[in-house]
Amino acid sequence: MDIFEDKQETELLTEIAVAYYEYEQTQEEIAKRFGISRIKVGRLLKKARLEGIVEINVKYHPIFSSKIEQQFINSFGIKRALIALDHQDEGEQRRQVAALVTNYLSSVLKKGVTVAVGQGRNVAAIASHVGVFPEKQCKFICGIGGTQRVGEIIDADHISRSLARKFNATSETLYAPAYVENRELKEAFMQNRVIKDTLERAAKADIALVGIGDMNENSYMVQLGWFTPQEITHATLKQGVVGDIAGYGFFNINGDHVDTAMNNRVIGLSIDELRNIPCVIAIASENTKATAILGALRSGVIDIIATSASNARTVLNLQQNKLK
Repeated sequence: MDIFEDKQETELLTEIAVAYYEYEQTQEEIAKRFGISRIKVGRLLKKARLEGIVEINVKYHPIFSSKIEQQFINSFGIKRALIALDHQDEGEQRRQVAALVTNYLSSVLKKGVTVAVGQGRNVAAIASHVGVFPEKQCKFICGIGGTQRVGEIIDADHISRSLARKFNATSETLYAPAYVENRELKEAFMQNRVIKDTLERAAKADIALVGIGDMNENSYMVQLGWFTPQEITHATLKQGVVGDIAGYGFFNINGDHVDTAMNNRVIGLSIDELRNIPCVIAIASENTKATAILGALRSGVIDIIATSASNARTVLNLQQNKLK
């Protein structure tokens, strides 16, 4: 597609989006107006959302949000619960949760604030969320080393830089790999002054953005080659691990830290260091993560949880059933 054709398509997407969202014309009416099929109208509207021409912010009813948030605060002693409406599409669900976190950050970031940045798809979704925000004069800093995954950019450095561009802020890289093969290699990296200084600054952050992982043989940690399926299986079946915070802090359903074979391989902030950060925001949008969210909340590390409504209800039901 050349530049002219690309411009024409963008104009068409915009016209159709305005007709549908602003003037509330039906897809059938739009199809007749533009001489295309109703199915194509639906596809173009979806493309308009994906390309950022249309930004949809779902606002759930205040009674729903305040009630479920208060239940989380009462049950787990956290500061906030950011709950997005359910969506069948996993990618869209991730974007809806990310939108809530983005809006929250926009309201609290200010001059001098430092944000330690984790890795993973949910944290990355915050950086890629469409929006232009005023200059915040804050700083984003990597709380874990770098990694690569084919087809998906999920490493902390890329996310940190993207967030800095989004909020017109600055970013600091942690010049180390996220994963190393053994404890000795990690200790060698930790002798480097540049790495130590960056992690020390990250540990003093005002806010931390981290993901919550569930433990399964298809997890991104296995796909990255960090851990073997056998190690994951041993951790879950023999040691009771239900999830991780930030990709490396493993815990059981009660929120207790579990010393697994995977420990001492990751260069990043420790769970105790995260616990000392005033506001740790944990993001988990996938509907498979309710048990992991529950364990993470019980760990005492998390101050704000961002997830879906279905996850929120499941977590509260699990917590209430235990108390009966």
